[in-house]
Amino acid sequence: MDKFMLLFRFNPEVFQQAPPSPEDMQADLQRWLDWMGTLTQQGKMAGGEQLQMGGRVVSGTAKAVTEGPFAESKEIVSGYLLILAADLDEATEIGKGCPVLLSGGSVEIRPV
Repeated sequence: MDKFMLLFRFNPEVFQQAPPSPEDMQADLQRWLDWMGTLTQQGKMAGGEQLQMGGRVVSGTAKAVTEGPFAESKEIVSGYLLILAADLDEATEIGKGCPVLLSGGSVEIRPV
C-alpha cells in the first residue's frame, strides 16, 4: 500500500452567496464523519487534519511574505487526509467519495 494525500479545496464565494443553515452544516459534518469512518474501517485512513484559516506564503527569491487567507485565490485548501491505497487509481476512487464535492469543491490527490 502506498500513501496519498487528499487536499480538500472549497470556493468561499459559494458560502458567501448562500450561507448554509445550521441543519445543512450538521448534515455536511455527518457526511464527512461517515466517509472518514468508512475509510478507517477499511484500513485506508493514515491521518489528516482540518486546516485553520490564516497562514502565510513565502515566495520568490526575495522571500516575499503574503498573509492568508489567500484572497487572491478562488479556492482555499481547507484540510487534508493521508490515505493508504494500492495505486493512484484507487486513491482517486477514494477521493470521488469526498463530501467537499457536494458543495462544488475539489480534491487534489497526490502521492506522498
